[in-house]
Amino acid sequence: MPALRSLPARPLLVSADEDLLDDLLRLLAAAGTEPEVATGGPALRRAHREAPLVVLGADVLAAGPVRALPRRPGVVVVAPGEPPAAVWAAAVELGAERVAVLPTDESWLLSRVAAALSRPVDRGYLVAVGGSCGGAGASTVAAALALTAAPDADGALLVDADGWGGGLDLLLGAERGEGLRWPELAGLRGRVAGDALMAALPEVDGVSVLAASREAPGEVPAEALGAVVEAARAGGWPVVVDVARSAGPETAELLLAEADLTVLVVPARLRAASAARLLVEHGPGGRPPVWSAARPVVRQVAGGLSAREVADVVGRPVLAELGSDRSAVPRGERGEPPLVTPRSPLGALARRVLAELPRPVGVAA
Repeated sequence: MPALRSLPARPLLVSADEDLLDDLLRLLAAAGTEPEVATGGPALRRAHREAPLVVLGADVLAAGPVRALPRRPGVVVVAPGEPPAAVWAAAVELGAERVAVLPTDESWLLSRVAAALSRPVDRGYLVAVGGSCGGAGASTVAAALALTAAPDADGALLVDADGWGGGLDLLLGAERGEGLRWPELAGLRGRVAGDALMAALPEVDGVSVLAASREAPGEVPAEALGAVVEAARAGGWPVVVDVARSAGPETAELLLAEADLTVLVVPARLRAASAARLLVEHGPGGRPPVWSAARPVVRQVAGGLSAREVADVVGRPVLAELGSDRSAVPRGERGEPPLVTPRSPLGALARRVLAELPRPVGVAA
């Protein structure tokens, strides 16, 4: 006889206000769940202990059974219209995280219920990739990292932070792929559903790519970029961002402060290495250097510096070296994704870089 699967816990709804109950049942149904309704007795105490979220109507805050419940996280009070001061005071006393006022806070309440019901996932990591100079190969390295991370992480997000860079989708051959680009997402703010975001973007080999638009170029707003990155990470997906050298201080600080790993691609040339040193030691306008934690990745060039010489110039130990890959340029020009097999130069580099993450996700041991 097969083992029975336990039913997922349901939210607890406590209210004796028929109109409020109707509104809350409708909202919870829209969130895809049917709550357990209780107002007292053992059923209330059990559900209060086990429910992923407790929704209390403002009408029951003074009721004896409710006041006798122990404090716990995940309690929301809902009021039909602006509540009096006594409701706010009672909510604080019960340890409620918020008083939601209907109908103003309907969207927030829907998001809160969805978050409570979602299966916990490991937070995705963030890798920020930049180049010490133009043409360093940072975009190719970023694409290789995302392609390498995707198979074992059930997908990855590759983000183009340069609204004037011609479109990172070209590197993956996704320029004709259906999906949204930055102009359609530039207005994003606050909480965004990660699965909806990933499904709305062009996808190649498990990598969803958010690229600039060649028809409507423009700056990528820092707030929208933060919302996109947070949505994917909260859903458990690895995120790789190609950070433009021209990115404004707000954008660079946002990404590099949050990144689990920051990679600076440095061609093995004296000028490129000197530019890298400026980035890691100096910030724009006298600000602290946002690239100070960057790990240099040396791209070998014929007749160039050695990795040790680059490390001496930059003043940072080299994380990895990228050997010559004769297939990279022609593949890019044909719209084919970078080759990331274990024996390819980009594949070997990507695995070496991702192995440096504090908690490698989506990378085979």
